[in-house]
Amino acid sequence: MKNTIAAILYTGLVTLANPALADLAAAEALREGDMKKLTFHTTPKAAGTAEFTTFDGDPISLDNYKGKWILLNFWATWCAPCRKEMPMLAELQTELGGEDFEVVTLATGRNPPPAMKAFFEEIGVSNLPLHRDPGSGLAREMGVLGLPITVVLNPEGEEVARLRGDADWASDNAKAILKTILDRDTAG
Repeated sequence: MKNTIAAILYTGLVTLANPALADLAAAEALREGDMKKLTFHTTPKAAGTAEFTTFDGDPISLDNYKGKWILLNFWATWCAPCRKEMPMLAELQTELGGEDFEVVTLATGRNPPPAMKAFFEEIGVSNLPLHRDPGSGLAREMGVLGLPITVVLNPEGEEVARLRGDADWASDNAKAILKTILDRDTAG
């Protein structure tokens, strides 16, 4: 009960101080289970600027996603927790993806394109991008140590939260947190 009251008071104070951060404070207060690993930053952090590539080798950067919330997942074909987590990220994209939110997956390090494609086919994922960061430039720039790492980027392209390790991104709790961030109705 004390924690609930504290969360409500904290959210109210943050709303008064900075309405843009209100949804983040409310989302942070909702964390349970796997989502307790989701760490919200007190102020947004600059995200990396290094280019990565599409599956076909075309250059792309996080600037391509400005204007929408992004759940950026760093993964690799050899990563067992990534294999477990990826279908949950695909479910999250199916349910919440759209004009204001997108799950973006980025294979970092040595991940041959045929192995990436086979990875997604084996686990039945067809709605997430097969982007590549073969030199780990963006991963290094963003301090990615170990995989998977998932970061939440605001529409300005800044990192507002980070989760180390795998998580059930298809859980009701994860969806409630993200719907709160996106300022969507969490009742339905």
